[in-house]
Amino acid sequence: MTNAFNKGVSVNLKSATVVTLISLAYLILSRIVVGYKSDQLVLVGLCNVLFYLSSITRKFVIAFLIIIVYWVIFDYMKAFPNYLTAPVHIADLYHFEKHVFGIWSGGRLLTPNEYFKIHGTTFLDIMGGFFYLCWIPVPLMFGAFLFFTRPKQFLYFALTFFLVNLLGFVVYYSFPAAAPWYVQLHGFKFIAHTPGNVGGLAKFDQYFHTQIFKSIYEKSSNVFAAMPSLHSSYPVIVLYYGVKNKLGLFNVILATVMVGIWFTAVYTSQHYICDVLAGITCATIGINLFNFILKRSAGFQRFIDRYYQIIA
Repeated sequence: MTNAFNKGVSVNLKSATVVTLISLAYLILSRIVVGYKSDQLVLVGLCNVLFYLSSITRKFVIAFLIIIVYWVIFDYMKAFPNYLTAPVHIADLYHFEKHVFGIWSGGRLLTPNEYFKIHGTTFLDIMGGFFYLCWIPVPLMFGAFLFFTRPKQFLYFALTFFLVNLLGFVVYYSFPAAAPWYVQLHGFKFIAHTPGNVGGLAKFDQYFHTQIFKSIYEKSSNVFAAMPSLHSSYPVIVLYYGVKNKLGLFNVILATVMVGIWFTAVYTSQHYICDVLAGITCATIGINLFNFILKRSAGFQRFIDRYYQIIA
């Protein structure tokens, strides 16, 4: 493995020109599509530094291009709100959740979100916040672990991650859905351009006198994209590849984080239970679809083999 990494990916005039042109094209396109943001410069700067720094970092950023492309697509969704493509589901989701998963409390039938909003505790606020902070770092760190130890498995993981997100995006635009916090703040009335909201995660920020979640949700690409809960999809993908790679007790940690994220999604009114179940279903379909394509498509296998030769 060490010898493979030391071979490196050469930097020459052609590759440097390609990287520069792609960087400039991304910045110009981003300026046109979603406007200037400091995040864009950070992304371009980081990718360029990693590309030129060393052979290992070059391979690392090339490998993570799959994840970077996902991030760019997600960011560009701001320019194409899904409420323009189909009616937003607000009341119907709320009543469905209450009918299927409703909890009786104080003589009233409540959604689980409403129940937890009344019966929440500081311990759950803090624990839930820490779990929800894992939804991006854990997949990224897990991907980095696979890259350095099992490059081929990293490609499988990254491409599965990308595919699951694409499936989720299709649902976002065919079935726009409001989150529970939206109903709590605005009722069943549709209000376009509604900014993102931290929901119950605000209690975590308040307890630690920080604005971690506030800063995250202010940048939300699409407020009406509650179903499926991709927050709930990601840990499923991670655990699947953890089990597949026989990571032993580490999988117990991954499973704990997964269940914690599912619970927190509902506890903090970010998602309904049906959103979480849709996210789990989306991940399951994406994993099986990827495996199906991998087995049936020789062209796809050749693409992965060529990509593997670059990063391994």
